[in-house]
Amino acid sequence: MSINDIIINMKNIFIAATRQNDGKTVISIGLFLTLKKYVKKIGFIKPVGQKYLDIDGKKVDKDAFLIKKICKLEDNLEDMNPIAVEEGFTRNYLDNPNKEALIEKIISSYNRISENKDIVLIEGTGHAGVGSIFDLNNAEVAKILNSPVIIISIGGIGKPADEISLNLSLFKEKNVFVKGAIINKVQREKRDVLEKYLNKFFNKINIKLLGLIPYEEYLTKPNLLQICDAIEGKILIGWNKMREKIKNIVVGAMTPRHALDYFKPDSLLITPGDREDIILAALTTTTQNLIKGIILTGGLYPHKTIMDLIKKYDFPTILAEDGTYEVASKINELVVKLTENDIDKIEIAQKLIEENVDIEEVLK
Repeated sequence: MSINDIIINMKNIFIAATRQNDGKTVISIGLFLTLKKYVKKIGFIKPVGQKYLDIDGKKVDKDAFLIKKICKLEDNLEDMNPIAVEEGFTRNYLDNPNKEALIEKIISSYNRISENKDIVLIEGTGHAGVGSIFDLNNAEVAKILNSPVIIISIGGIGKPADEISLNLSLFKEKNVFVKGAIINKVQREKRDVLEKYLNKFFNKINIKLLGLIPYEEYLTKPNLLQICDAIEGKILIGWNKMREKIKNIVVGAMTPRHALDYFKPDSLLITPGDREDIILAALTTTTQNLIKGIILTGGLYPHKTIMDLIKKYDFPTILAEDGTYEVASKINELVVKLTENDIDKIEIAQKLIEENVDIEEVLK
């Protein structure tokens, strides 16, 4: 039976994850864009959101806002994320529980989103139990919206098996049907082995392996603007180049002669602002597309002559008050999220879903 033979009535797909940073949002975006090839009208809702933006005085989940932009959805943002868990939300709920009011809000938004839609993609928040403290964990929300669930976990055999089993138990407790699992960030050379043994395990627990998505390092690479935000830096020069992707970090703690050996394509140089010798070495690589930007640490500016040269080249330069080690540590800990401007990453996400997920099983 081909996808075209599947008769699609109104249905939901609830995307859950076993923990944070499993790639749930990237998979949701890739899945949404892929399903658009087979289904005319798709809606999106994230009933409960924990990380929000303030838009026109209203709190809206970041993922809902992102998907609205990327997928060009016309639905109201407040319906796409009816509940934003802002600061104080949990304490207020525990003082004055109002579960029925929250459920009514979710259902009302869902009804508006689902109107005239063939499929509604529902994104959960974290693992199955997230939201339990205010009586609306993912399993409960999936039950309220009568939605089958796809669980996202990350590569390996034992780890995803353990984590999926743990989440599955809560969904079963709520009588929610789990359609299957997608394993993300799989090492390509281990794919066949993982597929063999995960299928054996999933057959035991009666769910399907819907896809194995290979690890794509490029999706983890930040741009200069994301790095600037992470280190609470100040952009001095090169505003129009802040979307450049960074693939390599160079800490300028060596002599310029040795630094040149570490300069690779699409690198970011982190160096104290008074290391003018290293900065000059970086500027000599502008025609080779090696150093994409510089972070000046310690709140230090180089000599005016050097700054004039940086301005002449319009070389992306960020000032950080922290020391070099602190800045490098913050960048190393940065979790890179997809943005609406990451056109290349969005295309990769869609291609990964198309090539590695059984869309026919997802639609059944």
